Amino acid sequence: MRKEFADHVSGWRMVILVLLLMVTGIGSLYTAAQTIRSVVGATAATPSFVFLRLFTGGSTQLPPLTWFMAFLAPLLGIALGFDAICGEQNRRTLSRVLAQPIHRDAVINGKFLAGLLSVTITFVALLLGVGGLGLIMLGVPPTGDELLRLVAYGVLTIIYVAFWLALAILFSVVFQNAATSALASIAVWLFFNVFWDLIVNVAAGDDPVGLGLWLMRLSPGYLYSEATVTLLTPKVRTLGAVTLEQVLGALEGVLSVDQSIMLIWPHAVGLVALTAVCFAVSYILFMRREIRA
Repeated sequence: MRKEFADHVSGWRMVILVLLLMVTGIGSLYTAAQTIRSVVGATAATPSFVFLRLFTGGSTQLPPLTWFMAFLAPLLGIALGFDAICGEQNRRTLSRVLAQPIHRDAVINGKFLAGLLSVTITFVALLLGVGGLGLIMLGVPPTGDELLRLVAYGVLTIIYVAFWLALAILFSVVFQNAATSALASIAVWLFFNVFWDLIVNVAAGDDPVGLGLWLMRLSPGYLYSEATVTLLTPKVRTLGAVTLEQVLGALEGVLSVDQSIMLIWPHAVGLVALTAVCFAVSYILFMRREIRA
């Protein structure tokens, strides 16, 4: 794991992706800060949960930071895992590594844990950087509730990227060509981000709320996006369809952190289950794979 982590940190692949995330994060932060300032200037009152709006606020020119994270974060997991096994085998180094007193499961476990550690450090640094710049630009410190929500959002993002990392490692075990593994991973990413909405709209037909919502939640990206909105927007009090009887007489208010987490708990469990399934399949296939030349 230490060796793989050092390779990730010193490689140009991760540097390029981190720079891409930094540029989008700074751009979204600047747009959100300008939007918040315009609201404060027009109403002469500080909006509620102003620090969270740095991550959820956007404009017609630039989407919020959470949108960019949902769209670009999977690329980091794919980039760190698409050649984890097939790259080693094509370079003829996998058989040499396993010729040493190293267990086979240590190889795939170390690659997954090193990628997960790289992702964790990257997103913790990104959240701290965006939060620090937002604090300088606004001068309004976050509350304890906002800090807990941001911590939960960071954990959820790491789980989401871990799924794409596990999926990329699975394709690196299934395919012997690194280009084919990368293409398969990106194809799955594009399918759920671009084409899944179209398929659901056609399949749902006259029932976009019931069947359509159930089908949309089969997408990992939709699970992550819905959970992110619930966490960072405390005014969201329910998920799914709301009847007129439920709206009439309801009191206005916001959810506490624990209630928001309970609301998105099935989403987090679903992402963890998908990650575990992908890694378990890749683990079984790798343990049974013939790696000798």
